[in-house]
Amino acid sequence: MINESIAALANYGLENGLIAPEDRTFAINSILAVMELDEFEEPQSVPEKPLEEILKALLDNACERGIIQNSVVYRDLFDTKLMACLTPRPSEVIGKFRKEYAESPVKATDNFYKFSQDTDYIRRYRIAKDIRWKASTEYGELDITINLSKPEKDPKAIAAAKNAKQSGYPKCLLCTENVGYAGRVNHPARQNHRIIPVEICGEEWGFQYSPYVYYNEHCILFNQKHTPMVIDKMAFEKLFDFVRQFPHYFIGSNADLPIVGGSILSHEHFQGGNYTFAMAKAQIEKEYVIKGFEDVKAGRIKWPMSVIRLSGERPERLAELAEHILRSWRGYTDEASFIFAETDGEPHSTITPIARRNGSSYELDLVLRNNITTEEHPLGVFHPHAELHHIKKENIGLIEVMGLAVLPARLRSEMELLEKALIEDPNSLRNDPVLEKHADWAEEFSSRRSITPENVSDVVKDEIGKVFAQVLEHAGVYKRTPEGMAAFDRFMDSL
Repeated sequence: MINESIAALANYGLENGLIAPEDRTFAINSILAVMELDEFEEPQSVPEKPLEEILKALLDNACERGIIQNSVVYRDLFDTKLMACLTPRPSEVIGKFRKEYAESPVKATDNFYKFSQDTDYIRRYRIAKDIRWKASTEYGELDITINLSKPEKDPKAIAAAKNAKQSGYPKCLLCTENVGYAGRVNHPARQNHRIIPVEICGEEWGFQYSPYVYYNEHCILFNQKHTPMVIDKMAFEKLFDFVRQFPHYFIGSNADLPIVGGSILSHEHFQGGNYTFAMAKAQIEKEYVIKGFEDVKAGRIKWPMSVIRLSGERPERLAELAEHILRSWRGYTDEASFIFAETDGEPHSTITPIARRNGSSYELDLVLRNNITTEEHPLGVFHPHAELHHIKKENIGLIEVMGLAVLPARLRSEMELLEKALIEDPNSLRNDPVLEKHADWAEEFSSRRSITPENVSDVVKDEIGKVFAQVLEHAGVYKRTPEGMAAFDRFMDSL
């Protein structure tokens, strides 16, 4: 049985172009070494099986023989070590990418994306567990996902990670030193991980895909130096340089301040991909002419957050205007809108930028952000307020800004329970410790909608979409009211 699984893994490598026929014996012997086995007998037949099933058989065998603990953390470390037996060296991957890029950037990224899945760096079978749907709102179709692809760690693994020796290598999850790294209980294995070096504005950067793939071809572009996130004119120029080289991708940056920024502010990086979000489809609802930049189109788009869209055929002019807007925004205070540039010397205002190509034109969306907090709103005034935390409490980063809600895994079971309660006993919500937090929301929408066993799931998903639209409205610095839009106009007139 174990020989069959080893042969099946080697055959998987062959079928997906990870190894050549001449590499098969070498790959089998490498797998034997990882499995701590000395012998192999070629099976008479090897049934074709999904990768997840092949790896499970090998992992179960390793657990039974005491090579690893039967925990998701140790299993993930071990199966990555197995996949490393099939993964080509970085120089081979880079060489293939560059050769294909010379033919077509699309061909290069298509094949590198498939490669990143075939090596199991992107675990297709886990990504498939995520629950995804689109919700129609006044701002277009928002993307909603309940993230189930990140496995829950068991208590023993959590304890082991807590007691593990702290290491500064790699410095973070983005650093180039992750390529080929075996991992440990408090850092994922990356032996099957490969990056493509790219030059961005004369600097050495790395291009890779996110292992969690929140949307199609979700990529990460990162500075090969471990340097902090900064939003400035150079950041805009870097975004444009990327879409110049990869015109079929968009690219954006999280803001560079806490609360409104990303989870890794210590390492400069951007996120992009081959996907069109609702935000990119949003239309300009008011145009502005900015003195000295009459050659650049500028406008406010119809979006729950406060977004300025710049467009033109000269990216250097867009970057110059974006810098002008950024500097103005960082120094702008509007007390009536509770926008303060700084308090007690702490800066609050920054921008989340997203760049893309639109035919021969370049576009740059500038999302105005502010991270001020109060006693009433300790997580941020321009952050989902407490009444929405039952659905979304986490920070609103780049991905959410563009119109994709990444919701916590708990919502899967909570929504199943809620749907059941809405059909069987709507009055029980406030007496249920799990559903109590959803009671106000559920009672409100059930009072205005007809709910049946046939439509309850669709109704709940639709209402979650509406909550996400509210989440984005809360994150917007200018409210979408006549007064709020007038305040937005005042800022634009100040430029």
